[in-house]
Amino acid sequence: MLAVRKIALALFPVALLVTLIAWTTGSGPMAKGAGAVAVIALPIGLGAIPMLRGYQFTAWIVAAVVCPLIFPHAFLNPQITETFSLKINHPWALLIIIQLVMFGMGTQMSIRDFAGVVRMPHAVGVGLLCQFTIMPLVGFGLAKVLGFPPEIGAGLVLIGSCSSGLASNVMAHMAGINLPLSITLTACATALAPFVTPFWLTKLGTQITGESSQFDFITAMMSIFKIVIAPIGAALIHDLLKHTNLRQRTIVYRIAIVGAVCPLFLAAGVMWLLFLIGGGWNIITEYYAVSLTANVITVTIFLLAAVLVGVIYHFITLKLRSLDGFMPVFSMFGIIYFTAIATASGRNELLAVGLLLCVAAVAHNTIGYMLGYWLSRLLGLKKNDARTVAMEVGMQNGGMAFGIANDMGKLATLGLAAAIFSPWMNVSGSILANYWKKHK
Repeated sequence: MLAVRKIALALFPVALLVTLIAWTTGSGPMAKGAGAVAVIALPIGLGAIPMLRGYQFTAWIVAAVVCPLIFPHAFLNPQITETFSLKINHPWALLIIIQLVMFGMGTQMSIRDFAGVVRMPHAVGVGLLCQFTIMPLVGFGLAKVLGFPPEIGAGLVLIGSCSSGLASNVMAHMAGINLPLSITLTACATALAPFVTPFWLTKLGTQITGESSQFDFITAMMSIFKIVIAPIGAALIHDLLKHTNLRQRTIVYRIAIVGAVCPLFLAAGVMWLLFLIGGGWNIITEYYAVSLTANVITVTIFLLAAVLVGVIYHFITLKLRSLDGFMPVFSMFGIIYFTAIATASGRNELLAVGLLLCVAAVAHNTIGYMLGYWLSRLLGLKKNDARTVAMEVGMQNGGMAFGIANDMGKLATLGLAAAIFSPWMNVSGSILANYWKKHK
C-alpha cells in the first residue's frame, strides 16, 4: 500500500502540471482529465507522508468538490448500460447513507458523555449558549451582507444552526485542550439540535428567502429526528447494552421486538417502503398534505427501528469486535459522498457564487472561533475551556446540514454552504489545533 501512495504522490505534481499546460493551451478535455487525476492522487499520496496523513480526509473532500464540478453527470445518474443508469442521488439512497454516517459517528459516542453536564455545568452552559447563537447569527449576517441567492444564503444559516460534530473532538484531542468538555458539548448540542436548529432555520432562513412557508419548524424537527437522533440513538443503544445489567437489557430487547413488528409487520413494511421508493411518496404529497400525525407516526417508527438496529448491531459486534473501529471510516466516506452529490447537483449555482461562498465559509468559521473564545472568556471560563468552546463553535456538523437539506429536497442549494464549509473547517481546525498544542 505504501508503494501505491508513493506512486500517487509522484503522480500529483505531474498531473497538476499537465492540467496547467492543457488549460493555458485551450485543451479543455485534457485539462479536465488531468485535473481529476491530480485531486484524486493528492489524498492517496498524502498517506506516504506521516506528518500530512491527518489532512487526507480534507484532501478527499476537496476531490469530492472538484471532480463533480468537472464531470457532474458521473455523480448524478451515471450510465451503466444503454438502458440502465445508476441513480446514486436518489433521495432514499441519500437518506440511508446519511443515517449510516450518523450511526457511525454515534458508535464513537457514549451515554457517559452526558455526565459532563453534572461535573462542569457552567462551562457546558456557556458552550451551548455560544454554539447556538454565534454561528446562526453570523451565518445570517454574512448571507445578508454578501447578497447570496435566497436558498444558498439560507444554507449559511443552516450550517451555522447545526450542532458540532465529532471532528471537533478530534481537534480538541490534537490541541491538548479540555477533551471531556468537548465531548460533552458535542453530545448535548446533538441532543438539543432537533429543537434549536429548526428554530433558527425558520426564524432566520425565512427572512433570507422572504417566504414564511419556505421552512416549517415541525418538518425540520422531524427531519433531524429521522436523520440524526434515530441513528445516533441506535448507536447509544449498542453502548448501553455493553455496560448494563440483565434486567435493563431485557427491557431494551422487548422494545426492539416492538420495533420489529410495529410497521404493520415486516412484510407489509417492506412493501410500503418499495411503494415509496417507486414514486409513491410523490403521489401522496401531490394529492394530500403531510400532516403532523403522519410525521409523528413516521418518526416513532424510525425511533423504534433504531432500538432494533442497535440491538442487532450489538450482537454483530460480539462476533466482529473490530467493527466499531471501522464505522468512523464509513462515516468519512459518507461525508465525501454527500459532498460530491451536493456539488454535482448544485454545480451551476456553485460556479456562479463559488468564490464568494468560499469567502463566506472562511469568514463564518474564523468568526466562530474568535467569538467563541472571547465570549467564553467574558462569561468566566478559563483559557483552556474557552479554547475548547471556540473549537466547538467553529466546527459544525456538515453531515447534519446535508441530511436536512436532502430531506427538504434542496440539496443543490441549501446544502452548498455545507459542501464548502466542511473541508475548510477541517483545514482551519487542524492548523488551530497544532498552534494551540505548541502554545499551551
